[in-house]
Amino acid sequence: MFAKRQSALAAAAGAPPEPRSRVAMDPVLNALKKPPVAAGAAGVFVIGAAALFVAVLGDPRAGAPTASARLERPAAADTAPTGAEAFGFSGLDIYQDLGAIDPALMGEEGGAMGGEALITLPDGASVASGQGFSAPVRAPSNPLPKAPIPGLFQPGPNGPLPRIASDGRVPAQAYARPFRSNGKPMVALVVGGLGLNTATTRAAIERLPAEVTLSFVPYAEGLQTWIDMARAHGHEVMIELPMEPTGYPDNDPGPYTLLSSGGADDVAVKLDWLLARATGYFGVTNYLGDRFATSDESMGALMTNLRQRGLAFLDDGSMRRRPGAFARASADRIIDEEQSPAAILRQFNALEAAAKTNGAALGTGFSYPVTVEAAARWTAGLEARGLQLAPASAMTRRPGR
Repeated sequence: MFAKRQSALAAAAGAPPEPRSRVAMDPVLNALKKPPVAAGAAGVFVIGAAALFVAVLGDPRAGAPTASARLERPAAADTAPTGAEAFGFSGLDIYQDLGAIDPALMGEEGGAMGGEALITLPDGASVASGQGFSAPVRAPSNPLPKAPIPGLFQPGPNGPLPRIASDGRVPAQAYARPFRSNGKPMVALVVGGLGLNTATTRAAIERLPAEVTLSFVPYAEGLQTWIDMARAHGHEVMIELPMEPTGYPDNDPGPYTLLSSGGADDVAVKLDWLLARATGYFGVTNYLGDRFATSDESMGALMTNLRQRGLAFLDDGSMRRRPGAFARASADRIIDEEQSPAAILRQFNALEAAAKTNGAALGTGFSYPVTVEAAARWTAGLEARGLQLAPASAMTRRPGR
């Protein structure tokens, strides 16, 4: 077989090519006489010649520096689940049967204020509020007096500042939600980071019980409107004070950050701006601030100012050993450092255990959709578990008392 194939190839190789018909080439020659066709053919010839030059002599850029990089798609980061997803996980059955949602409380469209809002998650993704929260909108409960209350403020360079009234009334008490203990162990919750995101702020105000304390960012636009709305729903409120963290200024909480190196004068000037952003808060809380807390001078100046204005100071647990202000409290737990329903519920369980052991416990969290949803579900079953939900102001204590 192989010999026969070799003979056939040799015979073909030695045979002369068959002559081409002149008639077959005439259409091609006629077409080349046309200017557009001729120009196109010339371009093809130039490109072909350049390719032949590179093939024979090599790439003229071969001696130039080159670089290469390997591109890899980064792994998808874990994101905080939405509120509606929070109780769709297995293993959380204990919190799933907290009663049916009353459609009458949900508004015409099932969302806050009868509409649909956009929720921005920590990774930048967005979902509609109707998909983000399933806890019902609550009717306003025992609205608090509209701020400011006469006698509890004074003019300042940037707006009204809190003060102790001439009759001895103080903002820490006048703006707090009234509370009476029923003898059961007490748990309190502060939800912060409010005012920057419309949907999550509305959800916290409208879907959480009035006993949950709300904390607002001083840089938020329309801050007084948010505080008025929260108080109309019965929530007492606080203002968050940005404080110098480790890594500052790379980790920068904003232009009015209280600095450990600023001294008393710097603290006073910045505090005047921060406190004048709104009225109606019973106290303030820290936003970051682990480095600020190391400065005796700056921390002392802050506490003195708050004490003179009759304001409470509640921290996230990182400043527990720092006394001062008119009244003080420190959180026992941050409930959502891990943003998953199971982790948040574990923290709530630990908070309940601490309350039953010590008589009271305070937790803090950020206004992630999963946190708001988890808090709404958790608070609904507290009474059945032998606990009383209290406002955070009820956890504060006067120095020496």
